[in-house]
Amino acid sequence: MAKKNQKRKQSRVAFRKRHQGRVRDSDLTRQFRSGESLEDAAKNERVSGKGDLTRKRTVVGVDAEQPTQSDAAESNASPLIDGRVTCVHGLVNTVLADDGRHFECAIRQVLKSVSIEGRGAVVAGDRVRFRSESDDTGMIEFVAPRHGVISRQSRGQQHVIAANVDHLLIVTSAAEPTLKPALIDRFLLSAEQCQVNPVIIINKCDLIDPASIQPLVGVYAAMGYRVLMTSAEAGTNIQYLRELLKGKQTAFSGQSGVGKSSLLNAVQPGLGLAVSEVSSDNQKGRHTTTTSRLIPLADGDGAVFDTPGIRQFQLWDISPEEVAGLMPDLRPYVSRCRYSNCLHLSEDDCAVKDAVADGRIDARRYDSYCHLLEDDLLLG
Repeated sequence: MAKKNQKRKQSRVAFRKRHQGRVRDSDLTRQFRSGESLEDAAKNERVSGKGDLTRKRTVVGVDAEQPTQSDAAESNASPLIDGRVTCVHGLVNTVLADDGRHFECAIRQVLKSVSIEGRGAVVAGDRVRFRSESDDTGMIEFVAPRHGVISRQSRGQQHVIAANVDHLLIVTSAAEPTLKPALIDRFLLSAEQCQVNPVIIINKCDLIDPASIQPLVGVYAAMGYRVLMTSAEAGTNIQYLRELLKGKQTAFSGQSGVGKSSLLNAVQPGLGLAVSEVSSDNQKGRHTTTTSRLIPLADGDGAVFDTPGIRQFQLWDISPEEVAGLMPDLRPYVSRCRYSNCLHLSEDDCAVKDAVADGRIDARRYDSYCHLLEDDLLLG
């Protein structure tokens, strides 16, 4: 039997900004003029910080290595309910319980207090345990470890788009807006990094002659990526896409206006997701999806993430030296370069550049690699 007075676990965690109080009184000059001594003031306040002690605090009941669980379960006898987060909107987290009920949940403060790099403590797709407070509200007590995390960088922070993803469907369009291979390459890198199976979807194929994009399709197919030509309007390959989604949690990602919501409406009729036309002025899509949503498919056979459109996808936690190793067509040549830290840009005796010159690596893929390093990772 465990001792009642057993010491509870403690962790030192960084302050969030809302916990950091003012360290210096703003009216120090006024106090001096009123007759108070500066020597006395120095004893009562800190003019500057004193290392980590001023930036950390002790949280009882939380392990900093596993900052996903509160200790409320120890003091509350009501049972915890298992579920998964389907949508996060502000402070409200919609959770679908395993028994099919929906709850609007808040997050226990201790989970939000632990220092994290991301923008939120929970995201769509998270497996959680929560305590019911009424028929449709609750409090999240535990967030399970994640796998298959699709992230991008936003203002220097990790922006998690979806968690616990099995397939990443990179949706682009053949026209309106035009196909952007560079954006596809960024999503492929992210999928390789987080070990998620990527599938390239080229939507609106009814607007062009499919033969015009076959060379590009062939490049991705030769690397082992599955490429699917679809049309939500004409119903092309919708049944094949429906079969692909069965039994998996699949994220639909891509730029605005490519037809992600339209494809989901075609896959599951009656879903009723909002769609809009592409702007005729700049051929850019309008944002109709504003936050990631996890949508269970009919008969409970799989689920899909409808994610907001992305016009720029900035990579998160990928260094310049890692990029070539994450690209299947460049990877075989990386170890053959003269220098172990070769970036394959201007170095001598570079096996990657030699392979491009010999036609063994597609020149468009190498150009995409160079622009990615020079524009985003080295200069960004």
